[in-house]
Amino acid sequence: MDKKALQEKAALIRQHIIREVYHGGSGHPGGSLSATDIMTVLYFNEMNIDGHNPLDPNRDKFVLSKGHASPALYACLAEAGFFPKEDLVTFRKLDSCLQGHPSMLKLCGVEMSTGSLGQGFSAAVGMALANRLDGKTSRVYAMLGDGELQEGIVWEASMAASHYGLDNLCVIVDHNGLQIDGWNCDVMRVMPIADKFRAFGWNVLELDGHDIDAILSCLAEARQHKGTPTVLVAETHKGKGVSFMEDQAGWHGKAPNREQAEQAMAELGGVL
Repeated sequence: MDKKALQEKAALIRQHIIREVYHGGSGHPGGSLSATDIMTVLYFNEMNIDGHNPLDPNRDKFVLSKGHASPALYACLAEAGFFPKEDLVTFRKLDSCLQGHPSMLKLCGVEMSTGSLGQGFSAAVGMALANRLDGKTSRVYAMLGDGELQEGIVWEASMAASHYGLDNLCVIVDHNGLQIDGWNCDVMRVMPIADKFRAFGWNVLELDGHDIDAILSCLAEARQHKGTPTVLVAETHKGKGVSFMEDQAGWHGKAPNREQAEQAMAELGGVL
């Protein structure tokens, strides 16, 4: 896809996120919207995946370590043909495959069940190491939230990935500055993120996580880099694209009412 098509796809993904959370009556719109541009580029430009052949042994893999952002993951999977888009409105409903946190046992395309923060990242490190041992050239991508960096398991995994030189692993930190209890700096400081990963031996790229050109460029650079894993520290805005949600911790895990959902959809160029 070209830049314009990716921007249009990202707007559509954001519309799906609002529909999912509204119809589900609960969920996490803020961090889903902040991650949308990066996940759109991954799913529709970067990764080697096929919704009609989801178990291809040579596929690239994406692990949403910040599993609460499942609405964004489900929207991408639906648009990529892994399941019917009409099913998105079953989000968080009883017996739906679209659980509040992704389950690899419920839905093809979900590479790892996540939600317990930090564990998805650790699993992604294991996947990248397994690919190397199996002689595969496929890549592994993982997305972390910035609040997730408060988990000690993240830094154990970072140390291991660097030690084994996993240059087939690319991690994205969705740095929107907010978590459920407020600003990271007030809850538990995570800065300086880039310097911490450099100290652990990673190749570090910093970017605007809503700039499609920057995302494309950094992912291409990560693909070419050899010898160490790469992390993209992406500066984003929680609730991006919806005026009343942007940079508001209150929208970390809350569903909009009908009026709010209709306003959000109007701002995103769609209808509820």
